[in-house]
Amino acid sequence: MAKNYIQEGEILTVTAGATAIVSGAVVLIGKRVGIALADIPALGAGSASVTGVWAVAKLSTDAVAQGDLLYWDAANSRMTATAAGSTLAGFAAAPAAAGTTFVYIKINA
Repeated sequence: MAKNYIQEGEILTVTAGATAIVSGAVVLIGKRVGIALADIPALGAGSASVTGVWAVAKLSTDAVAQGDLLYWDAANSRMTATAAGSTLAGFAAAPAAAGTTFVYIKINA
């Protein structure tokens, strides 16, 4: 293995701000997202997955087709199909009809 190898990069250490992060929550990592793998206390460090497919809250009025780009709306803590004011998070791994409150998302892809 090369001497400059660090890690696989599927799980990164993140630091919570003034508010604790609960396990399974979306975590903004700059212009990317992760999913907290355990509760992270306020101002503490913990692990976040930056790959994979996850079930995450979505704007219930959005109808999402498989492959549609999804964006993290941090102000409302949910995915949306609307890019404005949100962070690109990945794409829909499966369709999600209007009226549903979650979507399967392949993050950071």
